[in-house]
Amino acid sequence: MPRLRTAQDPRGRRLIGRTLLASALLTAVAAVPAVAAAPQAPRTPAASASAREDLGSSAHQQVAHFYGAYIDAVSAEDGGRLATALKTFYLTPRLRSELNTWERRNHADGVLRAQNTPIAFRVTPDDSAAGHTWSTVRLTWSGGKHPTYSYLTVRSDLRTGKISGIGR
Repeated sequence: MPRLRTAQDPRGRRLIGRTLLASALLTAVAAVPAVAAAPQAPRTPAASASAREDLGSSAHQQVAHFYGAYIDAVSAEDGGRLATALKTFYLTPRLRSELNTWERRNHADGVLRAQNTPIAFRVTPDDSAAGHTWSTVRLTWSGGKHPTYSYLTVRSDLRTGKISGIGR
């Protein structure tokens, strides 16, 4: 049974902060289409290059935000409504469908590729090409002297910023 985290516990504060961040992001979902539809000024080649770099780092940040909020949501409510809402906001419809199939077949969480919840995670940016960028997510499963890790490769769509693939 997971340990109850309190507001005095540093991990509890992180849980509360991430939950508030996730709630704010979900509230902002309605505003995103209006902003995306707004006309944009033409870009010079130099501006386009820097925009691509910004999108790449933004995509990696999105992966980190997603995994932080998702792990907290799964820890707090064992894959309940918030975890589902986070998947809807951060993942492409196709990936959600693939994860549902994977989860039914493997009886495990498709985002984490496990039946448990990790105690920590770290996101490292990888390469970008053909409209996508990749991140490596390291999940930490035990603490102490000899932690156990697993690694996931996460693909993000640079155009939408949504996560479009999760694999080992």
